[in-house]
Amino acid sequence: MKRNFQAFLVYLLGFLLLWEWLRPVEQLTQTDHIEMFVIFILLSFAVSFLRLKWIWQMILKIWFILFSVHMFHYDSGFFQLGWLFSFLRNLTTNFSTIIALNWVGITNELRTLLFFILLWLMVYLVNYWLLNRQRIFIFFFMTLIYITVLDTFTLYSAKTAIVRTVVVGFAVMGMLTYYRILAKEEVSADSIITRKWLRPLVIMIAFSVIVGIIAPKFEPIWPDPVPYLQAAGNKGGEDTNGKGVSKVGYGTDDTQLGGPFIGDDSTVFKAEAGQKNYWKVETKDHYTGKGWIPSSSTSIQIGGDELIPISTIPSSVETRDASARLFLFMDYEHLIYPAGIHRAQFERSYILEIDSMKEKISIFGFNSKPIAPDAYTVEYKIPQYVASDLRETSVVDPVQIDSEFLAQYTQLPENLPERIKELAQSITEGETNWFDKAKAIERHFSGSDFRYDQKNVAVPEEEDDYVDQFLFDTKVGYCDNFSTSMAVLLRTLGIPTRWVKGYTGGDFLDYSEGDTSKSIYEITNNNAHSWVEVYFPNQGWVPFEPTKGFTNEVSIDFTNPDGTPAATETTAQQAPKPQQNLEEDSSSSENKDNSFSFTGFWLSIKNFFNSNWKLILLVSAIVVGAAGLLYRSRGKWIPRLYLLQFRLRKKDENIGKAYLILLEQLERYGLKRNDGQTLRNYARYIDTFFASREMSKLTDRYEQYLYHQKLPEGSWKDSYELWENLIKKTIA
Repeated sequence: MKRNFQAFLVYLLGFLLLWEWLRPVEQLTQTDHIEMFVIFILLSFAVSFLRLKWIWQMILKIWFILFSVHMFHYDSGFFQLGWLFSFLRNLTTNFSTIIALNWVGITNELRTLLFFILLWLMVYLVNYWLLNRQRIFIFFFMTLIYITVLDTFTLYSAKTAIVRTVVVGFAVMGMLTYYRILAKEEVSADSIITRKWLRPLVIMIAFSVIVGIIAPKFEPIWPDPVPYLQAAGNKGGEDTNGKGVSKVGYGTDDTQLGGPFIGDDSTVFKAEAGQKNYWKVETKDHYTGKGWIPSSSTSIQIGGDELIPISTIPSSVETRDASARLFLFMDYEHLIYPAGIHRAQFERSYILEIDSMKEKISIFGFNSKPIAPDAYTVEYKIPQYVASDLRETSVVDPVQIDSEFLAQYTQLPENLPERIKELAQSITEGETNWFDKAKAIERHFSGSDFRYDQKNVAVPEEEDDYVDQFLFDTKVGYCDNFSTSMAVLLRTLGIPTRWVKGYTGGDFLDYSEGDTSKSIYEITNNNAHSWVEVYFPNQGWVPFEPTKGFTNEVSIDFTNPDGTPAATETTAQQAPKPQQNLEEDSSSSENKDNSFSFTGFWLSIKNFFNSNWKLILLVSAIVVGAAGLLYRSRGKWIPRLYLLQFRLRKKDENIGKAYLILLEQLERYGLKRNDGQTLRNYARYIDTFFASREMSKLTDRYEQYLYHQKLPEGSWKDSYELWENLIKKTIA
């Protein structure tokens, strides 16, 4: 292909076609500086069109890649080679990561390099198709599939992209066809011939596009899958304000809870700890009727290695020291920590900014920029609660709880339905202290009325209350529904509560190599969770887990002060039996033990067998023979049972089960259906064998039911006659 305007146009169209692959990347991923990748593609096509020697092409491309990597990831000057040596060391480190198949651990520098190499290969392939093969249909078709799939299953809108791709694709295919004809016919092209070829090509493309745009469109036949899959392109936990479908994970906006979400097993962090922990991120205190917001925000800053002044456990609670090492796999610029956190230790010096209201701990560098560390260690205290201490609080003591604190953590919307408070009073009837009331409400959600579900979860309308809807209408939801409902129920009783967000303990992976007392746990986005903390004046904030199917790791000693076991929250106290009854039960038990002997029972069985072995063998032989006869004649008596079973049925939906039974009976009769044989083809085979049309008619009705899930009313009567005739023909 000569270097003329027509060739330049072909290269330009090839570039535009490849550009369509990059357009969705910026919208659907976290890739920045997309213009540099577009410039790289343009540079690659330019040096190919200019026919530079391969060595110069390679030098230009490598220089551009290194320049881009430096611009993206390094702050020093480009001609200061320190960054280059650092980049090479980075590649060496990534090599071992790739060998270990730890794809998540690959650094951004290598990801950038690999993306440039991928674009380099794609440009080479497009050039090969344009110049050597002069065929671009496969790439054009793949581009259409790529953008239409993204348009269907992601947030990317490809309405204009499809038009651009069709125009560019047909134009470049038309021009390549023109060049192939010239080469085949050995005709030299001139401007007049080229114009004669291009003119109808342009008119045809323009006419097709205009007709396609203005033509009426049918409504989609299938439901739109985007509401259930659009979150797959988002980072875990992106806020959707309760509308549509979210992707499970940590998010910051809880103003409107509810709605379904899709799972995500992406690893958030791994923890090396002595036991499973619930991992906190933040708490919220103000319930709006739709969700949670913090009532205020007050921030303090401390050094990264200083004591963390949040939710300290009172000295009256016995604790033990523990530590855990967290390895982060997502760029979260906040601390993830267990309850009772004491201190955090980092490999570098950071500044921690603590929102004392939300107890959210953000991590900053000394340049005041948020930092997402790769790993850190947390030191914390594990409380050992005693049930008798937790049960001490029954009423509000103004000396222990001031009015402002109580108002903050018992706040409720003015329009909260009254039946929520009535339900709380009903659940806790008979309980006298805060702890037993909290456990009663926690147990309430384990009842069969409530169901844990991530998909069929309602979103409250404008006039609905989120908790009221869950407690009385749907009773279906996930952790947000359960935890918010428990917090609100307790607040109606005047018990201070707050809503906590974070992660559950995750899944056990392996034992720690450095410390045999610790284990490695993997926490993914699927472990994102919310629960409740209840405030006890003498115990501090104590976590509760109302979500059905979940259990926290809180240690509570239910032993009484005198050492006797106390009733737990799952075991009701029972009045002791009178001594006389206990003695009678004991005597009765001894009599039962004396009257039963396993050895004697076995000997009696053995003696019976020795005395009646002939009779036992005869009966066994008769039973086995009868079973064998029944099995061999199953082709005759089983269909009669089916005829009796379906004779009294009148619903049209019976055809589904009846047809499958007929297929089994025909196979028992010897008319086996071949692998891959369609039902229609098999029906014709059966009709040929029996010299009838009954199987084809029945198959038509079965397929109508199969694909439409319904038949005209009264169809089962005629279908049963066809089915019955075919069944009877197999009874011979």
